[in-house]
Amino acid sequence: MRTIRTETAIVGGGLMGCWTAFHLRRRDRRVVVLEKGSVGAQASGVNYGNLRLQGRYIKQIPLSLRAHELWEQLPSLIGADCEFQRTGHLYVAYDAGQHEKLEHYVEESRANGIEVELLSAAGLAKRWPWLAGGPVSASHSPRCATANPRLAGPAVARAARRNGAEIHENTKVISVEKNGETFRLVTDRDLVVESDFLVNAAGAWALDIAKAFGETAPMFAAGPPQFVTEPLPYFMVPSVQLVDGVVICRQIPRGNVIVSGYPRGPSDPIANRAPVPPAKTLATMARLVQVVPALANAQVIRVWSGIEGYIPDMLPVMGPSATTQRLLHAFGFCGHGFQISPGVGLVLSELIVDGTSPTPIDAYAIKRFTDGTSTASWRLKEEFDTSLSTGAGGTA
Repeated sequence: MRTIRTETAIVGGGLMGCWTAFHLRRRDRRVVVLEKGSVGAQASGVNYGNLRLQGRYIKQIPLSLRAHELWEQLPSLIGADCEFQRTGHLYVAYDAGQHEKLEHYVEESRANGIEVELLSAAGLAKRWPWLAGGPVSASHSPRCATANPRLAGPAVARAARRNGAEIHENTKVISVEKNGETFRLVTDRDLVVESDFLVNAAGAWALDIAKAFGETAPMFAAGPPQFVTEPLPYFMVPSVQLVDGVVICRQIPRGNVIVSGYPRGPSDPIANRAPVPPAKTLATMARLVQVVPALANAQVIRVWSGIEGYIPDMLPVMGPSATTQRLLHAFGFCGHGFQISPGVGLVLSELIVDGTSPTPIDAYAIKRFTDGTSTASWRLKEEFDTSLSTGAGGTA
């Protein structure tokens, strides 16, 4: 049995874990990442790739802006651009209630330094005439962007490794404990890791780590059903999202159109499967054609989903443990983690090295599930299949 001694052990080799390792190495801290499969293969690699600023939870905007600055520096930071593209993001409203939500998003975004333009139906038709279906209004945020999630996780992992991080793939943690000031992690590969700090970034499987230290969260698993079309002549800029989320679509420069949309579907973290019901794909295709008629004859070439962790209040668990010193959590990002992941890693590295961070994260404390401050979000009814949202009090 080989034992490695390090300063920080990270469970989970998705973007949260790999960005944390990357930032820790920039501060010359020894770090070991343990990933049960391949880096970036779970939620980090199967999401839509949206780097959206507008419409975020208002207390998350400082973290989101900090993360966005890192995305904009990606080639110089990690040596790869991961197909980062500042496409802009268009929220489209189709009724008065949705327009009211847009006005709220615009007000919050502008108050926090995000440039957002509110467009009338006439203004929308003039600038993006390929949108149809009778939109009432839209908000446009030009700084929003997209990137390729299938490239991002491995690229960040490579950069962390070049900087000296030790990343072990196909290495599952089978037990974890704390002896005095030292965490001890036993894996299924005759490898033991001992460390001063532990970061729980295990995604939909993170409760196994939390429970080892007397903590839990009402996390449940769901997946983002998506599909991609054949390459088509490039015409669709910016990224488009209906306010009700039923259609979210973007076209990449190669011509393929990537499509997602609510409700989110089932996923099984035990069987490691995330099926996409054919009826879901057909329903999204039908609504997509109403919104973008130019795609009526597009051929769908691939369908997929993933395994993501969700919390009923639709906020992640991020920050120090409430029971165990030097344990930090970063899980349950509710389908919104791709954009903020560089900032999450930076903040966690600051908490480990400096003991504090200038970015506020109090809203994500795990203690909110025991002190009664966490309440279920209205988004549960709108964004999930009924069977998932009604079971949201369960665990992944």
